[in-house]
Amino acid sequence: AKALIDRGVASDSTYPTGTAYLMSTQDKNRNVRAVIYPQIKQYLSPRFNIEVINADALQNKPDVMFYFTGLAQVNELTSNYFLPGAIADHLTSFGGMLTDSSQMSSLRWLEAGATGSYGAVVEPCNFPQKFPNPGIVMTHYLNGDTLVEAYWKSIAMPGQGIVIGEPLARPFANFDDP
Repeated sequence: AKALIDRGVASDSTYPTGTAYLMSTQDKNRNVRAVIYPQIKQYLSPRFNIEVINADALQNKPDVMFYFTGLAQVNELTSNYFLPGAIADHLTSFGGMLTDSSQMSSLRWLEAGATGSYGAVVEPCNFPQKFPNPGIVMTHYLNGDTLVEAYWKSIAMPGQGIVIGEPLARPFANFDDP
């Protein structure tokens, strides 16, 4: 737990120059956010490096700041390096069930080095409004919001999920602003 908090604190006002990875997977039921990836890239690429990748796993990346995917289980997490303050999640039914789930727990993201994640705690169906909108998460985070602010602002119907991690991480904050 201390390492997680330390990652969040270490990220504050660092303006990291990593990459946002938007993964389009073969899992049709969980890949519902992929339809908005081209718009996210078009809108946010002037502000941050964004890669849209058609694959089920991201491997050996040294610069992960954002990682959004749709799978019940995400492989190769530990082969990547998550920058301090990194946000990562997978759209699936029970990622927020931190123990005793048949699907990958959102805790795996934190164990791999992410600073925050989101997961559903009960069956939400695959309605995109019940999960973080990657473009909105990234916009608010890049604008200096805390991790928890950015996440909550991106979920239109937040009643069936949980944000985990270091909620006050603010890698893009300008603490000199009044």
